[in-house]
Amino acid sequence: MAVELNHTIVHAEDPVISARFMSEVFGLPDPEPFGPFLVVRTANGVSLDYIAGPAPIEANHYAFLVSDAEFDAIFGRVKARGLDHWADPARKKPGQINTHFGGRGVYFCDPSGHFLEIITRPYGKELP
Repeated sequence: MAVELNHTIVHAEDPVISARFMSEVFGLPDPEPFGPFLVVRTANGVSLDYIAGPAPIEANHYAFLVSDAEFDAIFGRVKARGLDHWADPARKKPGQINTHFGGRGVYFCDPSGHFLEIITRPYGKELP
């Protein structure tokens, strides 16, 4: 059996707002309730299980590999919402995207301050 990530718990100030943000910005199915969680499922079956967290929320980083078309759609929704975005995790290149490994990438925050990243090429995978 291969080891696969199945789910992760995401603490949020308001799980409803954060789960909806994730599903809307990323174009994913609506969140589904499961016990105390609101579950957002990604295309590869991994779920982000949102739950109210203890204040203050400790921000985490979540990176998502997306196609070029998905990048355009997600980044378009990021810009339409007027969200700050950066080309780098240090937030020294505001309003820009990066082109690491022959792809595109950008960072932005969710409503609880989690640092989200979308990339079109896995790190370390330069295209020929």
